[in-house]
Amino acid sequence: MEKSTVIGLIMGVISIFVGMILKGAPLTALNNPAAFLIIIGGTFSCLFIGFRMEQLGNFINLIKKTCQVPQLQEKGQLVQQFIELSQIARREGILALESKAQEIQDPFFRTGLGMVIDGDVLDAELAIMQERHAEGRSMFTQAGTYAPTLGVLGAVVGLIAALGNLNDIDKLGHSIAAAFVATILGIFTGYVLWMPFANKLKIMSEQEVSQKRMIIEGILSLQAGDSPTAIEAKLMVFIPQTEREALKGEG
Repeated sequence: MEKSTVIGLIMGVISIFVGMILKGAPLTALNNPAAFLIIIGGTFSCLFIGFRMEQLGNFINLIKKTCQVPQLQEKGQLVQQFIELSQIARREGILALESKAQEIQDPFFRTGLGMVIDGDVLDAELAIMQERHAEGRSMFTQAGTYAPTLGVLGAVVGLIAALGNLNDIDKLGHSIAAAFVATILGIFTGYVLWMPFANKLKIMSEQEVSQKRMIIEGILSLQAGDSPTAIEAKLMVFIPQTEREALKGEG
């Protein structure tokens, strides 16, 4: 499980509740079905208008994805794997990699290694993956844009209701307080839920893209017949300097 997502969600909820208590606002004020309907219902109605059903079908799966640790192979292991493949290719020939391709778990890596033998490239597949990730991420970005605006809408609706109670001070105060609950919900869901989800998906996508670019570079080096030393130098570019030092120490 990706602990940072769970910790962030818990801290966000606690911050709102404790902040309200410290400010003297009763937590019972959040018991406002109308505000939840306007914000949650309104946000999802905007998503239904703006996206296709097959895209929206991935919404829950994408939320689950932010709570899971990405199943990516360590880059140091990739470097070592490409060095070993390079040694095999130089010793036995490029066709010897065909049998090794079946032992690789990563589908992208396995397909790419087969393409070394066939002479193809993986840039198109990577571009399509980036488009798919951006499409899924945009749902959360848009939800984060809609929710705060709907919060303002909910506050306006509540204030309109409050104007009908000008003769009753108690009801007027209660109505005004209830009006701003929608604003709280809009800002909270927009900036504590949807936008951070979009950012987490962006980071996870960038990590996967970086790994796949590293695989492509290694495969192209194998295709070019580069030496193990040259391949290692090329692939080390994808690894942060601090990790490079650790890998050299292990080596």
